[in-house]
Amino acid sequence: MNHKKKLVLVGNGMAGIRTLEHLLKIAPGIYDITVFGAEPHPNYNRIMLSSVLAGGAGLQDIVINDWSWYEENHIRLFTGDPVTEIDTDKQQVTSRSGVCVPYDLLLLATGSNAFILPLSGANKEGVIGFRDIRDCETMMETAKTHKKAAVIGGGLLGLEAARGLLNLGMDVTVIHIHEHIMDRQLDEAASLMLRRELEEQGMNFLVNKRTAAITGRRRVEGLKFADGSELEADLIVMAVGITPDIELAVSAGIPVNRGIIVNDYMETGIPGIYAVGECAEHRGITYGLVAPLYEQGGVLAQRLAGMETPGYRGSVISTRLKVSGVDVFSAGCYKDEPGTRSLRYQDEIGGVYKKIVIKEEKLIGAVLFGDTSDGAKLFSLIKSGESIVGREKELLLGFHPGQSEANGSIMLEQMPDDEIVCGCNGVSKGDIGEAVAAGCRSLGEIKACTKASASCGGCKPLVEGLLQLYTGAETGELVKEGICGCTTLDREAIIGSIREMGLKSVKEVMNVLSWSEPEGCTKCRPALNYYLGMVWPLDYEDEKESRFTNERYHANIQKDGTYSVVPRIYGGVTSPADLKKIAAVAEKYNVPLVKFTGGQRLDLLGVKKEDLPGIWSELDMPSGHAYGKTLRTVKTCVGNTFCRFGTQDAMGMGIRLEKAFERMNAPAKVKLAVSGCPRNCAEATIKDLGVVAIDGGWGIYVGGNGGIKVRASELLCTVKTEDEVMEWTGAYLQYYREQANWGERTAHWVERVGLEAIKQALANAETRQELVSRIEETLSATTDPWREIIHDKELLKNFVQLPELNSVTE
Repeated sequence: MNHKKKLVLVGNGMAGIRTLEHLLKIAPGIYDITVFGAEPHPNYNRIMLSSVLAGGAGLQDIVINDWSWYEENHIRLFTGDPVTEIDTDKQQVTSRSGVCVPYDLLLLATGSNAFILPLSGANKEGVIGFRDIRDCETMMETAKTHKKAAVIGGGLLGLEAARGLLNLGMDVTVIHIHEHIMDRQLDEAASLMLRRELEEQGMNFLVNKRTAAITGRRRVEGLKFADGSELEADLIVMAVGITPDIELAVSAGIPVNRGIIVNDYMETGIPGIYAVGECAEHRGITYGLVAPLYEQGGVLAQRLAGMETPGYRGSVISTRLKVSGVDVFSAGCYKDEPGTRSLRYQDEIGGVYKKIVIKEEKLIGAVLFGDTSDGAKLFSLIKSGESIVGREKELLLGFHPGQSEANGSIMLEQMPDDEIVCGCNGVSKGDIGEAVAAGCRSLGEIKACTKASASCGGCKPLVEGLLQLYTGAETGELVKEGICGCTTLDREAIIGSIREMGLKSVKEVMNVLSWSEPEGCTKCRPALNYYLGMVWPLDYEDEKESRFTNERYHANIQKDGTYSVVPRIYGGVTSPADLKKIAAVAEKYNVPLVKFTGGQRLDLLGVKKEDLPGIWSELDMPSGHAYGKTLRTVKTCVGNTFCRFGTQDAMGMGIRLEKAFERMNAPAKVKLAVSGCPRNCAEATIKDLGVVAIDGGWGIYVGGNGGIKVRASELLCTVKTEDEVMEWTGAYLQYYREQANWGERTAHWVERVGLEAIKQALANAETRQELVSRIEETLSATTDPWREIIHDKELLKNFVQLPELNSVTE
């Protein structure tokens, strides 16, 4: 018989679920837990909505706890079904769909709603807030058919929405009621620097503007301002603030003011009912930043676990942000007031601004722009209230004047273990230390283990510093995260910058992102070429000079300097006509050797470079891409067409797959196979993706490798039809294309991210269709490269003069 107390959480957002995470960690299994969420999603990171809007992340990328987390912790979850009634006498809640659940303890984490200005016309189509996934989807859909967007509100939320809309191709104007944008986080100097940066990115600003009305009939057509001026707009995003969602509490008779009133233990005015997060009002204050909400959740978890706790005493606010690629930090009282002194450092060329505010020998506020690496140190001093006499310039500059550089590790050593390093995810210095002790040795591993730097990325320098501190003596140096020696930027940072800044060429990426080597190297140039093509499949023109020699010449260079030519033979199935054509070319050009490959094709070996154009022209066959980071072969057996053991048409399935995905550029080479029965004659279970026929369907296996380190593939899914094979294969390959590192084979990628994570990412049919649409869009823009060359006389003439780009890895 189950005697556990029943705990019901209303709200599936960051604050409420964070409370449960703490509770499950310190007192697992003491409650029977039920969670109700208004949105049809698992718990996700709302801070990352701007990345979703900007196209840098999908829903699967911002999920904090996926469906399996609830199952593993035995939590009943109702999504898309908000609680509509609380009966405090019977101690039960009722959802919109009629689900009735009793409780012993009730936790309200209903969050907040976007504040919609009470303007004439605010109810028109095209007026939205920016608060959840649905708002992002509305903006993305609108951008397909409309081009003029207005964002009311020049705070952080408004600028994030504007950046995302700009990336969607809209003409964006930000309207702000005050003179300086982000005036709640930045002083005048930092605000002006930020505005100039954003204007260069394409944003327009109207400041000191008060909106009077929204014009249009059924749909918005524009804005009217109090000064009589007007602005055309067919999408209006309200980003002027949030209001705590207290409607449910009010209807249940729970005491409220602006928010649900709570004491230091997050208890409401009714015994057994608690509130946490943006809906809660503590000592007259409601908080909208995530760090205070996580602090509240930690206190409440201890209370629910029966532990002693001093309670929640309120939070000193700090903000570490990345606004459109610009790092910003502010904390405490950062504006000049009577009785305060301030020190400033401003570098207009380098885009760096620093300011500290001092009162009675104590640091009370700070603003950092462009370089936020000292933010945590300054915030710690603001909270501690210790004297900083004699250290003012050192704190401003990050090192003592007259010294080459302060020892950053000393500063990090002095940081208390409970100091929050990652405000987005509530990760402390101590959490980083525990992760390193558990074996994490790179930023990626720290990110996967603790979620530190996994959201806005503003804390990345601090996390890297702590990683160096904890591993320096042991490993000698921090594991570098850059894709090569030319840059310290990793894959995610580079792709994010390409999307956010609209970078469209390898040279532009290198210049804008400050490559240490202006021409790049054999590692980064091909990688950037791939990333640009992946991000901009229809707009990017492939740069031949950034491809390896093999890919430029569409043939494999051999040890004697000659080349190997492999025409495509779909599924290993050829015809007498094609065989004659290959034979005739081999005779005419005195090809020394013609060999059958392991991928069921014919390889013409020993070809001279100057003969390549003529050979390809006379073959008039697609390239088999035996040289590139692309789809190589689809190996097949004869299947049920001839074999008495075959259960499905393996040749037909293989040819369909090969014709669908030929010319697909990828982070590394990709090999497929189709076996007509479980006897697996086509060796499908050691391929990047293998399809094995079974009675009444197909099994799809992924992550195999038959190379130096043999790896058996794992079952991704079982499907019934060939169309389903195509859908799952397209979705899987596109997900790999978008998520893997350059040069990373699927076997290594699957090992790194885990098959379950991939299954979860592809579980939703709508997500699979989106991935398939993207790979189809990419493939629609590609043609067989030799067909371009043999029909372009100028290119053909200059072909053999292309500069070499060789690599030991090609």
